[in-house]
Amino acid sequence: MKTLQYEKPKVISEIGCNHMGDFEIAKELIKLSKDCGATIAKFQKRNSRELLTEEQYNAPHPNPYNSYGATYGDHRDFLEFTVNQHKSLKEYAESIGIEYATSVWDTTSAIEISKLNPILIKVPSACNNNFEMLKVLRDSYNGEVHVSFGMTTQEEEKKIIEFFEATQQAKSRLVIYSCTSGYPVRFNDVCILEINRLYKEYQNQVKEIGFSGHHLGIAIDIAAYTLGAKWIERHFTKDRTWKGTDHAASLEVPGLQKLIRDLEHTYEALTYKSSEILEVEQEQRNKLKYRKT
Repeated sequence: MKTLQYEKPKVISEIGCNHMGDFEIAKELIKLSKDCGATIAKFQKRNSRELLTEEQYNAPHPNPYNSYGATYGDHRDFLEFTVNQHKSLKEYAESIGIEYATSVWDTTSAIEISKLNPILIKVPSACNNNFEMLKVLRDSYNGEVHVSFGMTTQEEEKKIIEFFEATQQAKSRLVIYSCTSGYPVRFNDVCILEINRLYKEYQNQVKEIGFSGHHLGIAIDIAAYTLGAKWIERHFTKDRTWKGTDHAASLEVPGLQKLIRDLEHTYEALTYKSSEILEVEQEQRNKLKYRKT
């Protein structure tokens, strides 16, 4: 593996559906993401009728306490914003100095969001095998395509990489993520050494490698960055006690602030000494270094 070249960390604040279907809360979460220092404020876009089977749509939510509708389909529809609302969120984010992005879960959503031309579009682990959707992102969109590799076999990974290798232009826009798809994930299941494997297997076939975490705390993200993750993605909410399935695995404002602070401090520290004795050491050397011969 080539020597890692460290760059200032890039952090995605994954708002997802933590807005609870409220447009004003969505805007507030963008502003809080910006205030914390995140690079991207990211949402999700689904077409529930396309994504779900009729049986799935009409089934009850597996956790009724977190449901916003009588059926799982009603719940998903309640949490969805229109394309125009996503356009407004993008405009608002850019007006305050943070980038907007969205994960897309189906072909229709990929087409709709591509037309907004965000800086990147994310493909969740759950649908990285939807090659009809991937084709839209490869051939009809010019921004970066970020793909999570949670719940994905290595054979499936290779097929995704090969699909984007079909054109040099697409290959140069592909970012892949080490990820474990659980909410939240136990530390022994995070498996961040997968970042090393992704570098060994694919570093010459993709633009960058990132890490999408669903664990508790922020220590793992620092380690992932040190291993070479150029992007760190974490779910974000204003209040982890809010109704919804993702809040419990999300960071609140103090957590996201500390994560970004610690990532930036780690970036500053990832250097070699510029001289054998640094200026900051010289005074201590003069005072403390053993001299008796």
